[in-house]
Order: sequence, then structure tokens, then C-alpha cells
Amino acid sequence: MRSSLPDPTGFYTGKTEWVIMMKRTTMISLTVILVIFLLVLPAMAAVTTISQGNTVFLGEEGLDVSSAVGVDNQIGWWASGSPIATASPDSTFSFGGSKTSFAVTPTTFGSYPGTWYRLDPSTKANGTAFYVADPNLNLRVEDKTVGVDVTQNKWVYRGDEVWFRIETNLNMIAQRTGSPPAEITIKVQAPDGGVYSALIDSTGTPHQIENIPVSTSPYNPPTIVWDTGNTAYSPGTYTIWAECNVNRMKDNYGVTGKTVSTQTSMRNTEFNPLIGVNVPTTQVTSIPATIITTTSTSFITTVPTTSPTMVVITATPTAAATTMPETSATTPPAPVTTTPKKSPGFGIPITAVSLTLIAVLFLKKSS
Repeated sequence: MRSSLPDPTGFYTGKTEWVIMMKRTTMISLTVILVIFLLVLPAMAAVTTISQGNTVFLGEEGLDVSSAVGVDNQIGWWASGSPIATASPDSTFSFGGSKTSFAVTPTTFGSYPGTWYRLDPSTKANGTAFYVADPNLNLRVEDKTVGVDVTQNKWVYRGDEVWFRIETNLNMIAQRTGSPPAEITIKVQAPDGGVYSALIDSTGTPHQIENIPVSTSPYNPPTIVWDTGNTAYSPGTYTIWAECNVNRMKDNYGVTGKTVSTQTSMRNTEFNPLIGVNVPTTQVTSIPATIITTTSTSFITTVPTTSPTMVVITATPTAAATTMPETSATTPPAPVTTTPKKSPGFGIPITAVSLTLIAVLFLKKSS
């Protein structure tokens, strides 16, 4: 539409067309945003919409339980083993306000997990309303390269690939009619205190670690693989945990192990910290010390033992020298000793004969 006022320059005419074009652009943009909002709104609403028999978790708020409770305005809980048909409920809750903004407060429902029943005006069970569960969340950090649980090992060689294993009962949120899976965020805090929203894999591709949809348990996010050797990640100790804040459950019930997992400290290092930085020095120092000790001990032990032996050996020649003269003195008389040993057999008779002859001669001279 052009301006009705004549303008030879066409300034006003151009301005009017520009304004009209901007209005059309704005209307189109708003329409697109509205369509996107309408498409997302059912999914958002489904997370809070609780049907009869669904599970709700301690800490959740803003839940629409009108379908689960029905026309009844009260719900009740019985201890395990109680006769529900005849006994009064052990705990009750009345919907004084709206059933479309229900909060599962830990103070009211924390001591009464399990089935909550609809109660009719006479406080008799009128069918199941929903189940109240205590959430649990655990995150395991795994060295994918060598197949080691870093949660226990506490360190990885720099350059190994790391991935995650989520263990939780919050996957039951996906069982709600039309509900998307529970979104769980993995937190990785760098040694300098910064927290990553994405991790880079070995190809250099970053992967978001926030709002991970988890519909099964345990669950390994298949695309999230962390290359610890990337230059973006310096050596040092990283703190890793997971958390879930669906329907503000963490804000209302931020208990470790429930809506927040236990933190894992992971050391990204180029050497085995169980051995230590000074591995070569320790080994070299230790080995010579052992060898010196062993050699020294052997030497000291052996030398004293050898020394007495040497003394004995030294003394032996002296004894031999003393003995040798005795052997020489004994050896020369040997022939002499041998001759007398032969004479007693012949000498005695000869002597007797000689004495007899002398006696005979002496008697002849006397006569």
C-alpha cells in the first residue's frame, strides 16, 4: 500500500512499504515461534502429567495428578501387609488445593514409599492413584580404551577414551503417557574449576553432556566419548558427577545418590600414579642398594671365613716344616733299625756257640 500523499522523491512511499514489510516479517516470526511452542508444549506437559499407576519421585513438583486421583480428593497409604480392605490407612493426604500442581515433598511422602490409593469419602481404598519412589542416580566413569572402571581406579592414561554409564530408576519417567525420557546432565569439572558442557572425541567432534535423555538403565550414551589426550584437556584431576532436575527435583531434594550422583575424582596423567613420578629413580636407587647390600654382606661374611682358613693354610706349611725334619731323622736310621730286627734270629745261637768254644778252650788250658 502506498502513501496517498504525492511525493516526487518517493521517500514516504518507500518508508510505508518498509514498515509494511517489517510488520509482515514480525508476524511470520511470531507465527513460527508460536508453532514451535505449541509443538514443544505437549511434550513439556507430558513430563508433569501423571496417569493412574504412574511413578512419581520425591522432590518433583508441578505435577498434574487429576487423572491419577480421579474424582476423589484424598489418597492413602498402608504399610506392607496391612489389610487394605478393612484397616484404616497409615497415612493420608488431602488435596486442599489444585490437583494440577502437586508436589511430592520429601517431608510428607519420604517415609511412605510405594503405592498410594485413592480414598473415597469413607476413606476406603478406591483403586491405585500412583507410586511414590525415592530417586537414585549413579554415574560410572569407564576407560573405554582399556576397559577399566575409573570410578574405582581413579585415573586414566592421558590419551585414553572415556565414556559414561548412567544407573538410575529415573528412567521410569519415560513410562508416563506421552512423556519424553528423563533428562540427566553429566558434569565434568576441570582442574582449574571450570565445568564443561560438551566433551571432544578422538575425531575432534564435541558432544553435549547436558540434558541427556535416559529411558533405560543402565545407559551408556553412545555418542559421548571423551578423548582425554585432546589439547583442550590439561593433565590433572577432574571431578565428575551427574544430576537430574526434572520438575525441579534436585532443587527440592538435592541429596547425593538421589538426584545428584556421588562425585568421582579422575586423574588425567601421563604416568601410572600408583607407581609415582620418580619410578626410574626409585627403581635404580633400590636395585643398586639391594646389590650393594647383598654383595657387601656376602663379602663380609665370606672374607672372615676365608681369613681363618688362610691362616690355617699358612700354619700348615709351618707344621709341615717341623714335621719334615722328624721325617728325615726317622728315615736314615731305618736301615739300622731294619738290621737289628733280622739279627735276633741268628745272633743268639752264634753267641752261644762262641761262648761254648771259649769255655772249652779255657778248660783245656786249665787242665
